[in-house]
Amino acid sequence: MALHLHSPGTHPDTNHAFRANRRALLMAMAITVGIMLLEAVGGFIANSLALLSDAGHMLTDVLALGLSLVALQFTARPASSTKTYGFYRLEILAALVNGSSLLLICFLILFEAYKRFRAPQEVDLQSMLIVASIGLAANLVAASVMVRRSRESLNLRGAYLHILGDALSSVGVIVGGILIMLTGWQVLDPLISVLICAVILKGSVRLVRESVHILLEAVPKDLDLMEIQRGLREIRGVKDLHDVHLWTISSGIYAMSAHVLVDDILMSRTGEILQEINRLLRSHYGIEHTTIQFECESCEEGFYCDLQAGCVAVTRRERENQRHSH
Repeated sequence: MALHLHSPGTHPDTNHAFRANRRALLMAMAITVGIMLLEAVGGFIANSLALLSDAGHMLTDVLALGLSLVALQFTARPASSTKTYGFYRLEILAALVNGSSLLLICFLILFEAYKRFRAPQEVDLQSMLIVASIGLAANLVAASVMVRRSRESLNLRGAYLHILGDALSSVGVIVGGILIMLTGWQVLDPLISVLICAVILKGSVRLVRESVHILLEAVPKDLDLMEIQRGLREIRGVKDLHDVHLWTISSGIYAMSAHVLVDDILMSRTGEILQEINRLLRSHYGIEHTTIQFECESCEEGFYCDLQAGCVAVTRRERENQRHSH
């Protein structure tokens, strides 16, 4: 594969997105730390295991947001001769860790709910409702800050899901507190926790699945490889394609490599074909990173066409080895 030295700092739009993402993460992290301390103190005062558990949940979220922030900082570093795509993949690794930690949190909440089903505990409902309401308001502010940025980055989507899970936990605590106050049914507290877990599990499983999908360098879900190949074959001079690979480097950053069979034409014409291929891939599919290897009709007779070196003679075995190496 050709050497790609692409630094995110070279594009003003990317710089703006980086600053906006970092600002959103810092604000969300500050709010989450404040809620965590509030719920920890409030849990002790109200003797509320729900608030103390949610404070522990918040601690995990603070660590997750910190991890997302570290990953974001690394992705801003320029590419090098050993990391030709820079540190973009750290964003995906952070998203995978965040999604996995959400799964772990859900299992811990479910275990705590099981214990509460067996032995419900009474708490200071008034203190619990006040603290949970303040936590909900703060979580909604943090979520509103993160929601737009989460659509553009898998890493920030993981952080956003953590905050959304916190908000749902606060809603559950409030609803549970009100219902317990009205009915006296302590079993409602763990029941609502289970419902909250179901919502969190849905988002976290999707996040882990998408992260693994990218790490396996599978075809991006929003792109149709067959459609792309059909479009490339319609370009004048392109006869066929093979050894086509399409994958995601990071959120919204796609890469593609392919062997393109062309007519036996002048080298200057292959340059025009390459420009048309890149134009189509960039404008229609958002694929910026491409590695295209040309082969001419005479390759079948033992010739290989390289854009820089021209047509050079190779044996059939060498050509097959080149294909298998890709």
